[in-house]
Amino acid sequence: MVAATTPIVGSHVWVEDSEVAWIDGEVLEVNGEEVKVSCTSGKTVVVKVSCIYHKDTEVPPSGVDDMTKLAYLHEPGVLENLRSRYDINEIYTYTGNILIAVNPFVKLPHLYDSHMMAQYKGAVFGELSPHPFAVADAAYRLMINEGISQSILVSGESGAGKTESTKLLMRYLAYMGGRAAAEGRTVEQKVLESNPVLEAFGNAKTVRNNNSRWEIIEIMKYKLGHPKTFHYLNQSNCYELEGIDEHKEYIATRRAMDVVGMSSEEQDAIFRVVAAILHLGNIEFMKGKEIDSSAPKDEKSRFHLQTAAELFMCDAKALEDSLCKRVIVTRDETITKWLDPEAAALSRDALAKIVYARLFDWLVDKINSSIGQDTDSKSLIGVLDIYGFESFNINSFEQFCINLTNEKLQQHFNQHVFKMEQEEYKKEEIDWSYIEFVDNQDILDLIEKKPGGIIALLDEACMFPRSTHETFAQKLYQTFKNHKRFSKPKLSLSDFTICHYAGDVTYQTDLFLDKNKDYVVAEHQALLYASKCPFVSGLFPPSPEESSKQSKFSSIGSRFKQQLQSLLETLSSTEPHYIRCVKPNNFLKPAIFENKNVLLQLRCGGVMEAIRISCAGYPTRKTFDEFVDRFGLLAPDALVGSSDEVQACKRILENVGLEGYQIGKTKVFLRAGQIAELDTRRSEILGRSASIIQRKIRSYLARQSFVSLRLSAVQIQAACRGQLSRHVYEGMRQQASSLVIQRYFRMYNAKKAYEELYMSAVCIQTGLRVMAARCELCFRRCTRAAIIIQSHCKKYLAQLDFMKLKKAAIATQCAWRGKMARRELRKLKMAARETGALQAAKNKLEKQVEDLTLRLQLEKRLRVDMEEAKTRENEKLQSALDEMQLQFKETKVLLEKEQKAAKRAMEIVPVIQEVPVVDHSLLEKLSSENEKLKNLVNSLEKKIDETEKRYEEANRIGEERLKQALDAESKVIQLKTAMQRLEEKFSDIESANHILQKQSQLNSSVKTIAEHIATPIEEKLENGHHVVEEHKAVETCVTPVKLFGTDSDSKLRRSYIERQHDEDGNNLMAYWLSNTSALLFLLEQSLKSHGASTATPAKKPPNPTSLFGRMTRSFLSSPSSANLATPASEVVRKVEAKYPALLFKQQLTAYLEKIYGIIRDNLKKELTPMLALCIQAPRTSKATLRSSGRSYGKDSPMVHWLTIIESLNTLLCTLKENFVPQVLIQKIFSQTFSYINVQLFNSLLLRRDCCTFSNGEYVKAGLAELELWCCQAKEEYAGSSWDELKHIRQAVGFLVIHQKYRISYDEIINDLCPVSHYPFQSS
Repeated sequence: MVAATTPIVGSHVWVEDSEVAWIDGEVLEVNGEEVKVSCTSGKTVVVKVSCIYHKDTEVPPSGVDDMTKLAYLHEPGVLENLRSRYDINEIYTYTGNILIAVNPFVKLPHLYDSHMMAQYKGAVFGELSPHPFAVADAAYRLMINEGISQSILVSGESGAGKTESTKLLMRYLAYMGGRAAAEGRTVEQKVLESNPVLEAFGNAKTVRNNNSRWEIIEIMKYKLGHPKTFHYLNQSNCYELEGIDEHKEYIATRRAMDVVGMSSEEQDAIFRVVAAILHLGNIEFMKGKEIDSSAPKDEKSRFHLQTAAELFMCDAKALEDSLCKRVIVTRDETITKWLDPEAAALSRDALAKIVYARLFDWLVDKINSSIGQDTDSKSLIGVLDIYGFESFNINSFEQFCINLTNEKLQQHFNQHVFKMEQEEYKKEEIDWSYIEFVDNQDILDLIEKKPGGIIALLDEACMFPRSTHETFAQKLYQTFKNHKRFSKPKLSLSDFTICHYAGDVTYQTDLFLDKNKDYVVAEHQALLYASKCPFVSGLFPPSPEESSKQSKFSSIGSRFKQQLQSLLETLSSTEPHYIRCVKPNNFLKPAIFENKNVLLQLRCGGVMEAIRISCAGYPTRKTFDEFVDRFGLLAPDALVGSSDEVQACKRILENVGLEGYQIGKTKVFLRAGQIAELDTRRSEILGRSASIIQRKIRSYLARQSFVSLRLSAVQIQAACRGQLSRHVYEGMRQQASSLVIQRYFRMYNAKKAYEELYMSAVCIQTGLRVMAARCELCFRRCTRAAIIIQSHCKKYLAQLDFMKLKKAAIATQCAWRGKMARRELRKLKMAARETGALQAAKNKLEKQVEDLTLRLQLEKRLRVDMEEAKTRENEKLQSALDEMQLQFKETKVLLEKEQKAAKRAMEIVPVIQEVPVVDHSLLEKLSSENEKLKNLVNSLEKKIDETEKRYEEANRIGEERLKQALDAESKVIQLKTAMQRLEEKFSDIESANHILQKQSQLNSSVKTIAEHIATPIEEKLENGHHVVEEHKAVETCVTPVKLFGTDSDSKLRRSYIERQHDEDGNNLMAYWLSNTSALLFLLEQSLKSHGASTATPAKKPPNPTSLFGRMTRSFLSSPSSANLATPASEVVRKVEAKYPALLFKQQLTAYLEKIYGIIRDNLKKELTPMLALCIQAPRTSKATLRSSGRSYGKDSPMVHWLTIIESLNTLLCTLKENFVPQVLIQKIFSQTFSYINVQLFNSLLLRRDCCTFSNGEYVKAGLAELELWCCQAKEEYAGSSWDELKHIRQAVGFLVIHQKYRISYDEIINDLCPVSHYPFQSS
């Protein structure tokens, strides 16, 4: 940065301050090289001209979003711009293409919602306010459009908000990359949820941030306690974080682990490992019994040792030995060496360190594999969250590695900024030369150059057992004593100082050697690999190159340097983007901006270096219109008669006399300090102009004062005259008012006298009218009373005539019924003679059933014996087959041996020429043995084939017998059903025989029945069952017995019923159903059972098999029959059941079943065409589907369902009007709903095109209409009708479920469709 030129009095400048870094003020006096400045803090200072910087007074109060727009690009200007924007919660600012993010330490959710991401999607960089989304979108667009890999580097010190910025970048990139995922979870969700997991295990709470997410969880399970009781957790004395709910953070971490694909078993194993590490840290050691040995200090240490072994699932003794002993393998023997307590503690820490490192590596690999990466992608976007430059009071090996990384990245950053500057100059086509900037390559060579760099010397020192940090420091002093970037502190013998780009940092070498060593202890590797926990053993797989149990040395510094070099190579192959995070204060509080702290971070982050590079060229860049607007007053003649802004700028600069500037295509480029010189001259011109303006203003103000005084005098005079006139006017006004008051008072008195006279006349008229109204009311009451008396008298006489006529009709009916009963009795006598034939048929059927039962049992026993014999035969055949195969293998092996022996013998034949006879005999013997073995093998193969054929034949015979047994069993079931029906008929015949034995009592019994039947019918008619005209009532009472009293009239009965059905429909059927059911109920109440009349108890009658037999029994037991049973039992005396009554009961039941079936079938026929249309949703427009309410029109998609509801309502109203019993109504609708269930369910199964989500929603809406109808009809009429639709309801419920692929088969059959699931059973 270049200091400002000599300012003039009244200029605004920046002055360096020890408290706030920079403070602004106004120049009071200029004395050569010294300037007197009045600061805004109130104090006055005298500074040199070279130590002050010009302040731009025209910068907006809220600052600028891009600091390259600042007229003065220097430290105080940058710092003031950041502070101004931070005060209004504008935390993001550009510096060219670099984004500076200031941590607000407060939630700003409006900046990061989905609406904000949508705004930045596709927007030109710099068009909207600075934001990480803009950087991410620019990187994404460059990668998509140009196919160039991108990288985004996020840096800053601890607590500056790097992690949050990285989360925002990853969230936006995942949002741009798409939301689809094949396994239910989106890529965006997995990417975002990986951050909490990595933060929980990879970050820790420091004095500068609150990154830690840990809490001591599941205390009883892992034998844990408060964090202060664990050595690895109580070092900072910080156990709780203000404003953070540790429990919620733990739940969020567990949820994130679920999202990234970690199973519950893996999570449990992870927490076991972490708990074991905590217990390891509490193991303390003391001197053992032997020399230089160690052992656990006390029982507490042994408890933690045992607990750690249990959590690692390894042997506790082996764990103790691995901590207290070392095994040294030599060429001749293995030596076990004891460790002293200090070495044992180091071994304990090394074990905890390597276990946690392996655990974190496993987590990273697991997350990467869960997110998934496209190996075929040609370009990528890398997001690098890197720690910032660090300089503490005590700086160790960690700060050394961190600052090396920042040196490397700073070099990369400087090259990128320099490249951007050159591209800007080329774009504007101006003359430029190479810009010199501070290159930190000498610092990098000092640290990592081979073989003489600091890291190389550190590795060399670590290789020697006797090396210490003092010897290492002396080696550094000797090697780099003349290096300009390296120095030795005066008061230390082992420290060294490196001059980094951000400042000098002094490092303490006390722990450099220990922290650079990364020993993998063989005992630890073997112990944890042998763990019974698969997760722990998987963290320590055996390494193939470890041939011995010696510890292997690995340099952390060298490995870190290699990783850093790999990172730099990756960054060099990409287009970089930079985000510099800044922490405004060390208190981690909002609304606090510490200038010195922020300025230090800007220097360490390289922002000031970028500004310095910019200042080395042309730091001030103004567009032509901005330059003319600001500095046009320096040369007013240049603007007269010219509209070309480029020529105007050149004239202004020539008039001022500046040199070294450049005129580009769109901007004016000025050297450092030239803008200050222009502002100085502009301030002088403005100062002279201000003096002229002040003189004119003062003259104007004096004249204005005189004019106002003169105007005031005139106004005072006018006010005095006006006051006098008002006094005169007030007297005249009072006189006129008194006249008005007198007039109104006289008018009021006259009006009051008139109103009193008027009210008296009205009261008299009202009294006379009331008297006349009372007389009229009394006359009307008398007339009404006379009419009521006359109507009651006429009603009584008409009712008396009706009762006489009714009794005569009933007497006539009873006489006719008696005659018909006697006629039926004669026919029953003839039918009773056929009872013997029926008894013989029953006996014959019983014998057939017994024979079939015996045959079935015999078949079952034969089938069991056959199965056992088949099993034994299969076992024998299998054993024989195994023996043959074994014998075949042995024979084959023997044959191979013989063939080898024969070959060897053939090879020996030419050698032994003396005994040829012996050779020929041996050959013949071997060939004969070979023939025998081949024959044996052929015979074994034939036996195996025969055995397989016999096995297949046995299986076929067993299947045939099993089929025969199943057929016989079904026949037995059919015979049992037929037998039960015969038993029912036989019981009726026995009751008829019992009646025939009492011929003498026939006439009296018939009369008794007639008397008792007539009474309930009369009662029912009086209760209101379709009371119509007198002759129609008589006809309906006579018709059932007259038309259907005999068996010979069955054809006439059916034809009559069908004719009535065709003519009148369900209305007449409901009428007959009501009367017939009432008559059947009264008949059941008046007849005694046969078992009750006999002395000996009979067996319990079988359950009726017919529909109305079961329905009558349920009707008698239902609560609805209680109201009918009570009056019937009081009036009707029960009599013994005679044959005519039983026959009439059977015929009446058949008649009732026929009527019931007609009503039910009518409803089914009416609903059948509608059900075929209800299974598939009609094609309608979206507007029709979104019509609200239940107002469906003719073309509504629900018209078919509404037609069904209308049919149900019509039938229900008809049944209610005819007083059909509730049990019959429930049965009708229950069977109808069962029919609907079967039809719809079968249609879904047979028509795959209907099994869609839209059809499911359509059928579901129709079922909802049926459910509403059941609720409105109430349970007393609907009964269990809604439960009959359980199959179609479950099927439709399954159709409308979203994301069916997530539902398992067990959930479908157990939760969604338990009724529709039919388990298959193997025979």
